Amino acid sequence: MGRQCGPDMRVAEQAGCVVRASRAGQTEAGSWSCSGVILSRSPGLVLCHGGIFFPFMRAGSGVLTAAATAFLPGDSCSDDLRVHVQWGPTASSPEGRVKWGRPGLSTPQCAGLEPVQPARHHGRPLKPQHPAELLLLLSCPAFRAHFGRLFGREAAEQWRFASAARYSEVSEDEEEEEDQLRALSWFALLRVQPDPEEEEDKHETALAVAPLGTVPKGAPLLACGSPFGAFCPDIFLNTVSRGVLSNATGPLLLTDARCLPGTEGGGVFAVRPPGALVALVAAPLCWKSGEWVGLTVLCAAAPLLRIAHNALGLLRTSAASLASLLPPEVGTRWGLPLRDPGPTWAAAAVLVECGTIWGSGVVVAPRLVVTCRHVAPREASRVLVRPTTPKNAKIWGHVVFATQETSPYDISVVSLEEDLEGVPMPVPTEHFHEGEAVSVVGFGVFGQACGPSVTSGILSAVVQVDDTPVMLQTTCAVHGGSSGGPLFSCSGDLLGIVASNTRDNNTGAIYPHLNFSIPITVLQPALQQYSQAGDLRGLQELDHTTEPVRVVWRLQRPQAETPQSKL
Repeated sequence: MGRQCGPDMRVAEQAGCVVRASRAGQTEAGSWSCSGVILSRSPGLVLCHGGIFFPFMRAGSGVLTAAATAFLPGDSCSDDLRVHVQWGPTASSPEGRVKWGRPGLSTPQCAGLEPVQPARHHGRPLKPQHPAELLLLLSCPAFRAHFGRLFGREAAEQWRFASAARYSEVSEDEEEEEDQLRALSWFALLRVQPDPEEEEDKHETALAVAPLGTVPKGAPLLACGSPFGAFCPDIFLNTVSRGVLSNATGPLLLTDARCLPGTEGGGVFAVRPPGALVALVAAPLCWKSGEWVGLTVLCAAAPLLRIAHNALGLLRTSAASLASLLPPEVGTRWGLPLRDPGPTWAAAAVLVECGTIWGSGVVVAPRLVVTCRHVAPREASRVLVRPTTPKNAKIWGHVVFATQETSPYDISVVSLEEDLEGVPMPVPTEHFHEGEAVSVVGFGVFGQACGPSVTSGILSAVVQVDDTPVMLQTTCAVHGGSSGGPLFSCSGDLLGIVASNTRDNNTGAIYPHLNFSIPITVLQPALQQYSQAGDLRGLQELDHTTEPVRVVWRLQRPQAETPQSKL
């Protein structure tokens, strides 16, 4: 078995590895594992998650909460710590050039059976596990500060995270929960001991790092990690997931790329230019108020490696010389401009506040914003609109129209007292294409704390009544606070207004990746009529839709026609 991949995936896979920490004499019991990034193969340097080393801390994990602590030497862990690293072959090495394995399938080692063939990764033999030495435990103070601002204080009770060491779900043990939170911001630098019987890898791909702040929101990313860590690496090693940079505040980044427990410490790479290391996975799974958020928390790689460089220089050992082997930032070595303008259409999303209620909205004219009725429910009520740019700007407006609660279309229209200067007006689409790439921009999850988030997906369904689109379904991650936000095509055309995601009435679970939007084609003629002539009659027609449209938005199956008797 084998697979082929593009240059961006190839760089990500070649840099991925699995790290396992265990106690001497206890290979399985007392074993922890995570993903990692190979910074250099010769000599071997690996950056991985630090949570797997917490059980080995001499002074306990509480020592890591000191505000000023940016790094700790490897001897902070007990002498019985044993570390091993495993990776796959490079694509250009003799093993990596094999595209197909021997006939038949190997028996996975994780099945508890003896393998009939050597362990293979996608048809290629895996490298053996290499012993490694823990050089440093690293933490970015700025990441910790931003994490505390977003997830701490009164918000702390609402948030839960997957364990960075054990891959169980949300813990109910307070002490274990504290360890999990401490672990999120800590990473580890390892030196891999060379195998004297293994030839030096001359096919190493140079790794480069994206400087902090050079990747814009909405930029495509590639996350590479090994779900479940060291469990069955011949199957799970270097699993790749695509997404976008959903949001950023300092070195704390968020992506909608799908990651699983065990991918902590895995690398997240830019797609343009291919292969620049952007961040490492800090928390692959998180819940807010019991709802799976569908976003992964990342720590930017550039500040972590700067801390590693400074820390290695302070060590009075042979490890100090390793600082020169850390990968460079792309903007400093090669002068490659990583930053691009990003999705300028995303600036059309605004935060809408109506009393104690808030949500998202989209600017459709210099003084006109569309949002959802459940965000701004009362006509004539005052509304505060906060655009993305300029920062901290705010403009007052009032609701000129809101659909009735009996209307299937959950829409409000806000007229502003001033023009929104510098905000691009989105171009409404005229056509929809199922399967096309789309993005949602909204203030879900964090509100104004770090600006709007961008999530990506596809237009999975266009529901029509009488050959007219009346509902759009997407796979973008949509959260509370995203209502009223815009749905865009990849070219920046406005497709619709986000109205809701999905809740399971039996379990109460909310599914962020199954959501519905109102097609802009339903609204555009009425909005144009009001914008040009102040005429609300087109908007008022939204309260008088046909029963088939109401049935669609109630998520019901249309009733079959009653058969007529022929007697």
